[in-house]
Amino acid sequence: MNLIKSTGTFSFFTIISRLLGYVRDILIAVFLGAGPLADAFFVAFRIPNTFRRLFSEGTFNAAFVPSYSSLLNNKKESQKFANNIFNLLIVGLFFLVLIIEILMPLFVFLIAPGFDSDYQKMELAITLTRITFPFLMFISLASFFSAILNSHNKFAIASAAPIILNILLIGVLLFGKILNDQLVHYLSYAVTIAGLLQFIFLYLFVKKYFSPKFKLHIKINSKVKIFFKKLLPSIFSSGVTQINILVGTIIASFQASAVSYLYYADRIYQINLAIAGIAIGTVILPQLSKHVQSNKKKKINLIQNKALELSLFLSIPAAIALLIASEEIISSLFGYGSFDEESVKNSGKALFYFAIGLPAFSLIKVFSTFFFARHNTKMPFYISLTSVLLNVFISVTFFKEVGFLIIPIATTIASWVNVILLFIFLKIKSLFNFNFFFIVRFIKILIASMLMGIFFNYIIYFFNEKFFYESNVKAIYLVSAVILGLVFYLFIAILIKAFKRSDINLNY
Repeated sequence: MNLIKSTGTFSFFTIISRLLGYVRDILIAVFLGAGPLADAFFVAFRIPNTFRRLFSEGTFNAAFVPSYSSLLNNKKESQKFANNIFNLLIVGLFFLVLIIEILMPLFVFLIAPGFDSDYQKMELAITLTRITFPFLMFISLASFFSAILNSHNKFAIASAAPIILNILLIGVLLFGKILNDQLVHYLSYAVTIAGLLQFIFLYLFVKKYFSPKFKLHIKINSKVKIFFKKLLPSIFSSGVTQINILVGTIIASFQASAVSYLYYADRIYQINLAIAGIAIGTVILPQLSKHVQSNKKKKINLIQNKALELSLFLSIPAAIALLIASEEIISSLFGYGSFDEESVKNSGKALFYFAIGLPAFSLIKVFSTFFFARHNTKMPFYISLTSVLLNVFISVTFFKEVGFLIIPIATTIASWVNVILLFIFLKIKSLFNFNFFFIVRFIKILIASMLMGIFFNYIIYFFNEKFFYESNVKAIYLVSAVILGLVFYLFIAILIKAFKRSDINLNY
């Protein structure tokens, strides 16, 4: 496996999806802004979208890939195992969606209790969530197909599937002026339809490796039991960042427009997290699992060090850039139409604190994968549980004094604690050791990132007047500044050998 090439393939389609996601969110900001309609839609969208991230962004892989990969030498056994999981997922997800649909008022109250004081907003959130919730079933089954493709080192199709969601939502938003207040309803229907289309799209490609056969009578053998024992801990541990953000949404519902501020801030750093954490974790898991099974210690150490190095190489400069220009970035991407100056400032402040935690968000994905490859989902689960409890404690304790900004602050603190604990237990269990090359590269990555930060700060200062809220061309200057900063960073990185072009040809 070529780590950088495989990550690049996964990242290419992920970047396209995230860029389309930005176009989608720009249009949402223009038509909905950060008002009650936006709050209601973001709660309805956050719930299934959180499940999408929990299942599709490496979490389902963490439980499924190691078990499925170990059976690939026996096609009959691998097919039998996969089919049992597929049938159990269909039955379990169908009843979960049915029960939640019936109990939707209670469910939305638990997710957004602050809406209870506004009857209209609560009723709208319940209606929209009823429309979007079937997305959960379709996207979870689509994630199952993605896990099978990833097990066969086929990453492109799985990473391209989410593009469907953004294309459909953008299509609806283009009719925003005509639809007016009905826009949020059509957006919600588009979410569920997109889930169904992703399921069909992935099915067309997974048939080569797996032929699903639906059976109500399912034989639950030891392998299936082991899988489901690993699934819940892996969902909680690999998706801890999303769980922390969902917790933040619950608390933010008590402050007007806070749900929207957090949503827009969250969207900005997701493209880097998708590459620096999710893509790397997803790509290394199948190969790392095979090397762990055959006990190839040198290969394991090389993959783990290279994965950590690549994650830091991508996340540290991104975090610095977001810290320097958080408000300018929010303004340039979303500061139009109904998204006013106050919304820009509040979302910019939230992004600033999320940026501090960006490397941690990525490292959680990478470090957790080191455990998952060894069929260990319990340790990351316990650490993630500690992280979530810490997040809740900080958020609830200081919410009245600090307001919604305590949510990104608490998420960042909890995430760094999570990373530190994961690293400590990896060392205690002798599952990871730094090699000399990583330490040298890490120092060089820090130097290149700091120099980039100085250069990027100068560009933002130089174009300062172009980033005023009233400017209609600020997005062009932002893109120019980002491109210049990226080129400068890559130039310095290559110059001081923080990154070598020969790395692209490394195989593991």
